[in-house]
Amino acid sequence: MAEATIRSAAASRPGPLLRDLLGLGLIALGGLAGYLLFPDNLAFLTRLISVALLVLSLDLIVGYCGIASLGQAALYGAGAYTAGIACLNGVTEPFLLVLIGAAAGAMTGLLMGAVMLRAHGLPQLVLSIALVQLLHEAANKASWLTGGSDGLSGMVPAPLFGVFEFDLWGRSAYLFGLGLLLVVFAVLRLVVRSPFGMLCRGLKEDPLRISALGIYAFPVLLKMFVISGAVAGTGGALAAIATQVVGLDSVSFELSANALVMLVLGGIGHLYGALVGTVIFMALEHVVAAANPFHWMTLVGAVLIAIVLFAPRGLSGSLDQLAGLLTRQGGRAGR
Repeated sequence: MAEATIRSAAASRPGPLLRDLLGLGLIALGGLAGYLLFPDNLAFLTRLISVALLVLSLDLIVGYCGIASLGQAALYGAGAYTAGIACLNGVTEPFLLVLIGAAAGAMTGLLMGAVMLRAHGLPQLVLSIALVQLLHEAANKASWLTGGSDGLSGMVPAPLFGVFEFDLWGRSAYLFGLGLLLVVFAVLRLVVRSPFGMLCRGLKEDPLRISALGIYAFPVLLKMFVISGAVAGTGGALAAIATQVVGLDSVSFELSANALVMLVLGGIGHLYGALVGTVIFMALEHVVAAANPFHWMTLVGAVLIAIVLFAPRGLSGSLDQLAGLLTRQGGRAGR
């Protein structure tokens, strides 16, 4: 009887493809709701999308590979600066600029992974900090290319599909960013559920057993670094297109640290958690900073401490745990 109940409960659950379609539908509905409800804050919402891509990229290496990193902004900044430089030199097609940013992020991810994977644990974390600081200093010193402390400005992307211009209200940029987010998220769901994604999870949870199977971890993790870099570079390119300005803040340690906080807040190892953490952190920062510009970090810090203490798996992980508990209780009640 119990076995039949469990089977019927499992059969009633939607399959992975249906769950992904529902998830994408919810993201699209949330994005369209933001467009309709907050027409005066589309620039902020576009910034939120670009940072969400950064946090998703961080989740790939921290949540699915177990690699400690505080240097993810190096990949984001590489995409932003490369897209900005390309735009100033005559490449104005938005989709091409995104591809250029993604390629720059992937190349930076390849170099970053080749360095970081030579170490483990705390030295690996220190290497990530050193890499983002080096890139930040390089962007600051190479003023002939990056604009230095003044950054890049004056970029004018071509209209989207030759019709929709990137105006000051950010309407085209927001819808463009929402479309990018949906495409990237769908691809990442396929990646993490693929045999490659399962292998990365195995390397995180039991690297000795995976090594005993004759699998060398370095090329597998390096490939994930490249994918992560492409996603972060896409976010950086989106920020460059939307704001038409690229500054040193796009390759700062502070951005890397904030991205990790957002990931922990939403739940490590959950792509949906990366989105939830980004939305909550940036919305809280936006609202509280407007209400109290001098002490807003105190409230934000208190909220984060409470979430980490009472929901150590992040909001997404805690909700999954609660859903599992309710499902088990429902199964017992049906016996």
